[in-house]
Amino acid sequence: MDIVVRGKNRTVPDRLRSITHEKVSKIARFTHDAGHVEVDFSDVNTARIGERQLCEITVHLKRRFLKAHAAAVEPDAALDLAIAKVEHQVARLKDKRVSRAHPRRGAGAPSDDDLDDDVGPRIVKTKRFAAKPMDPEEAALQMELLGHAFFLFTNTETGHAALLYRRKDGNLGLIETAS
Repeated sequence: MDIVVRGKNRTVPDRLRSITHEKVSKIARFTHDAGHVEVDFSDVNTARIGERQLCEITVHLKRRFLKAHAAAVEPDAALDLAIAKVEHQVARLKDKRVSRAHPRRGAGAPSDDDLDDDVGPRIVKTKRFAAKPMDPEEAALQMELLGHAFFLFTNTETGHAALLYRRKDGNLGLIETAS
């Protein structure tokens, strides 16, 4: 793995450069295709007085790249925070690849090209039920009795499908379809 350490408008001390090489090389335990890693240190002027040292890490993989940055008081601390972010991204990518290569059910394992495509969330369960006609107050009562965060029903006042949901502030929200 090729590791490049640079300083933007600053010099990088040899001690920091060697620590960076040592810590960044541990990323290889998560992935086999990390060919090139760039680590940039810079001083930034931020509203947060203590977080002036910025560390940006870019990991070039076979068909994509991962990027993370972090700011802290010391460049060593910023490096640790940025490496933690990159390691999390690489671990997620590895988990995604493993889950695609070893599905619980399905027809065979996907090809290597399928493993490298980014696919978003997928539908894993479908549920069908008859939406009973009721007014929003009755739907709120049903939702509370079931202990759910949302409730789908047909609004008797409008005759359209409606969704009642619990908001973060504890109140209820209502979404209705329009004709």
